[in-house]
Amino acid sequence: MQTLFDLSAYQESAARIVANVFDVMTGYQVELTVDEYAPDTQMVTAAVFFAGTWRGAVLFECSQDQAFLLAARLMGIPRPSSMDDDVRDALGEFVNMIGGNLKSVLPTGIGLSIPSVLNGSDYAYKICGDNLKERVPFYSEFGPFWVTLVQMVE
Repeated sequence: MQTLFDLSAYQESAARIVANVFDVMTGYQVELTVDEYAPDTQMVTAAVFFAGTWRGAVLFECSQDQAFLLAARLMGIPRPSSMDDDVRDALGEFVNMIGGNLKSVLPTGIGLSIPSVLNGSDYAYKICGDNLKERVPFYSEFGPFWVTLVQMVE
């Protein structure tokens, strides 16, 4: 039987984890904000899924331009001008690090998938079945972004 819990309780842990991942991987300082979800017309969504005693996902959402900046900072390369494998790899690594660290605050006995990355101007990321979600807004010098924890409900 899957363990259900109040996803809003994860916000403090998520904020600490996301801030640490960004500091270590890029040197960017990030903080929680109260900004509403306002996706850019060219968004990138990176996700990893949890399976086992608890099922869910963590999503990292930012603008395409932010993805280019993060890839350049993380990989020490010139800023990409298009979505390429370096950008996808960088965003996949960010969500993988966030998800891997979140495992420490989630129920025991779960595994983590390999990352997936979507981008474009007209897409929807649907996690099938009933689910609960908590979207946490962040802000950094490179702009706003969102981390969402999704809990699949049986």
